[in-house]
Amino acid sequence: MSTRKRTILYPQHVQLGAKIAEFAGWDMPIQYQSVIEEHHAVRTKAGLFDISHMGEIEVSGPDALTFLQRLCTNDLAKMCVGQVLYTLMCYPTGGIVDDLLVYRLEQDKYWLVVNAGNKDKDWDWINEQLTLMHREEQEKQTVELRDISDEIGLLALQGPLAQQILASISIESLEELRYYRFIFTNLAGVDALVSRTGYTGEDGFELYLPVEKTPFIWEKLLETGKDAGLGLVPVGLGARDTLRFEAGLPLYGHELTEKVTPLEAGLEFFIAWQKDDFIGKAALLKQKEEGVSSKLVGFMMIERGIPRAGYPLIKDGESIGEVTSGSFAPTLGQNLGLGFVVSKEAFIDNEISVLIRGKEVKAKVTKKPFYKREVKK
Repeated sequence: MSTRKRTILYPQHVQLGAKIAEFAGWDMPIQYQSVIEEHHAVRTKAGLFDISHMGEIEVSGPDALTFLQRLCTNDLAKMCVGQVLYTLMCYPTGGIVDDLLVYRLEQDKYWLVVNAGNKDKDWDWINEQLTLMHREEQEKQTVELRDISDEIGLLALQGPLAQQILASISIESLEELRYYRFIFTNLAGVDALVSRTGYTGEDGFELYLPVEKTPFIWEKLLETGKDAGLGLVPVGLGARDTLRFEAGLPLYGHELTEKVTPLEAGLEFFIAWQKDDFIGKAALLKQKEEGVSSKLVGFMMIERGIPRAGYPLIKDGESIGEVTSGSFAPTLGQNLGLGFVVSKEAFIDNEISVLIRGKEVKAKVTKKPFYKREVKK
């Protein structure tokens, strides 16, 4: 018997003919049509993703902010209620525990949205840090932790027509909802938290729902998007990966690991150096002063070949790094890759090679993100 988990939408995925495969311990839909068709649908119209495998951890209490400031690299003190913030949690070494979104629901109440494959590890880490804080402060901090992952269904509606589709079932106007903000609203009779966030490089929303109501909203959205002729399609994790890859968004286990620091991954923007302290700050400050030995770069293939994670990167016959992600990029029609290289080779237009099945295939370091949508003014 399989020990893999399934989201509440598993029967819907099977009914739609999805190709199912294991991802982070879950049976998840990889594709319904072709990955390229689903990718183009999100870039040009809209796509609906089941991401209910993601983890949600609630942190509340009078000392919640103090605790989270210590736990995270970014500055949560600047958040207002209704705001979402991207941040990282680091080990004392500076290596990354996880990257996550923080939602400020109330003055003393937050949600941490963490990667599915890291949820249990994150939960243990966060509890361990709270215990350490209690011990160091010699008094119990008033912080309550709850793993609410099993209570929440999570859908992502992404693409240029996402707002038009979602507005048809929302009682609140979405026109004024800014990027990385959220509202509590009602979708076709279901109470929901709706945030203007996503992992595709497109405009869109993530919908947090009571888990038992998730199938109803999934079907309602697909029906609405189809009946209105807006081209909404269900999208699997295959296209989710190519979409995030084109947009230069990191994936834990590839661009981010416990051995990679935010500085090496090009994420210094999400480090609030002005904070008094946070876990990993001393190690990161030391690395910032000394300089990183390797950097994450984007590159495009000059010769024919698709770079895959783990392939060596070569310069003048010598290994200079490794591919972390690589794919044909459907929007751009090119074979592209992300990877770490020694810092001296991390400059734009540097010609390098990817070792593909024993053969050096030429590539060139390029700017990232590879794709950036046009934002209407």
